[in-house]
This record gives sequence, structure tokens and C-alpha cells, in this order.
Amino acid sequence: MGQILHGCASTTAALRRAIQNSQESLKQLASRYHINAKTVAKWRKRTTVEDSPMGPHQPRSTVLTANQEATIVAFRRQTLLPLDDCLYALQASIPNLTRSGLHRCLQRHGISRLPNISGDKPVKKKFASYPIGYFHIDIAEVNTEEGRLYLFVGIDRTSKFAYAELHLNQTRDTTCRFLRQLIAVVPYHIHTILTDNGIQFTNRLKDKWAFKHLFDRICHQHDIEHRLTKVNHPWTNGQVERMNRTIKEATVKRYYYQTHHQLKDHLQLFLTAYNFAKRLKTLKGLTAYEFIIKCWQNDKKRFKINPHHHTLGLNN
Repeated sequence: MGQILHGCASTTAALRRAIQNSQESLKQLASRYHINAKTVAKWRKRTTVEDSPMGPHQPRSTVLTANQEATIVAFRRQTLLPLDDCLYALQASIPNLTRSGLHRCLQRHGISRLPNISGDKPVKKKFASYPIGYFHIDIAEVNTEEGRLYLFVGIDRTSKFAYAELHLNQTRDTTCRFLRQLIAVVPYHIHTILTDNGIQFTNRLKDKWAFKHLFDRICHQHDIEHRLTKVNHPWTNGQVERMNRTIKEATVKRYYYQTHHQLKDHLQLFLTAYNFAKRLKTLKGLTAYEFIIKCWQNDKKRFKINPHHHTLGLNN
């Protein structure tokens, strides 16, 4: 850690320590270190090398009186209102009160944060833990100079392994081809897929007499459970929504593409770097593929092939 010095300081911690440990006279030390003799005398008397705290010994407001501060503190403790509500209620009796002044006053008295009251907020539930093979799938739009493309993205909830393709349309057949390709690419068995209620993934509610959707038939063929998000609740599929944004921020929002092929090539390079090189905090510093290999070492029954065969190296 770098040391933090006063803006006008002419000595460092090491120099102050040397002054305190030296037996030379004030004049000799001042001449040697090119500082004032009074500075040498000051640091020789002290027992530490830290700067003394500046400012008043007791912090106080230069705008509010003691009675006004007492009123603010009592009002806050009695009502437990948020900062802005306190400001609006107190400005009538304290006209010179500002939002920043109120915040500093509450900070000085240690009540700037309201206490956590049980029952005022819903308890946040943690995501259920699943073994690898739970994929979130979604479709997004991107554009190049040649026109619009549809970005199909799938990401594993546990391993964070991501797969994406670009297509000219988002029909049912294209979506099913993407699903088949995803199943073939992933080295382990997929047990669950979560999608929204788009017509690419499932039949509409009014089509209750229609044949089973092709997407569901492919899932059934590979023993995959197809789950749907709640209608008008896109945040339920937030994993893949966040991955869509990550891909866009790394490609179309940062670079300009004249052709679809340029975007497709860059997308593959990004996915390779993401899956094999990017270390993720949620995986405790592992990359997505390192986590997959770790899972393979612990439970090989979930895998179709040895994931080492897909690891990038000199022979790949």
C-alpha cells in the first residue's frame, strides 16, 4: 500500500523514522535532508511517523446551530424516514438546510443509514444450485452495414459456458437447428433448458390443439426438460439476458462491421476468449472450461466425451 501524506508534507515516513533514530544535531539533519530545522525538531519530538489529524477536534457544522442539529437527530430517530423525506419535512423549520448538509449531519451522529427492520423488505432467495447442464437460451437482434441479424445465445447457469450463433431469421426451424448444434457442441449432457414464451420455443396458448412444438420434441428426444419463464417476466431468464448485453458491448456497441462475416468471425473469437481465458469470480477464479474439466474429474457420468479433447492447445 502506498502511504498517504499531507499535501504540504516535505518528509516521508522513512525520512521521519531516520530523523527519530539519528543522534546528529538539528542543523546537520536539516542540511543533509534539505528541510527546515523546525521540521526536524517537530519529528524528533514525536513518537510516530504519521501525520496528525487536521481540522477541528470535534466535527461540527458551519451552517447549522447546535439546537438545529439536535432537532434533526431527534426527528430522524423518531420517524426513521429516508433522507429526502427528512429534508422535505425539516426545511419548513430550518430554511438553510440542504440535502448535503443534512447528510453530513446524520453522518456525524452515526445515523446516516437506517436500521434494517425485519419484514419491510422481501427476503432475497438464492438461486437453487444445479449440476452443469442447465442452459438459458434467448434471441437478440444485432445490426451490421448489410442489415439485421439474430443472435442466438445459450449459457449454462452453473459452468457459465456460452454458445452463440448468428442467423438471418428467428424462425422455429432456425431455433431448432441452433438447439441441435448446442447439444452437439456441449461436451456434457444437458438436463434442463429455460426459454421465454416466444413462438420459436413453444406453442401459443390459443394453439392448445396444435401438435407438440418441434423444440419440445427435440428436448424430449434428448431427455431434456424444457422450462418456460413466467409471462412478462424477462428477468427470470436474466442469466442469458446479461450474456446478450456482454456480447453486444464487446462487438456491435464497440466496433463497426461492414459485413455479416466480420461480425461472425469476431463473435467466435470473443466466445473462445470468454470460455477458455476469462476468469470468473462466480467460479472462484476459474475459466468456464476449467470449471467443466473440474466437474468431469468429479463426475464423469454426466459427460458425453472427455472435455480435454476440446481444450485449446498446440494441436488444436
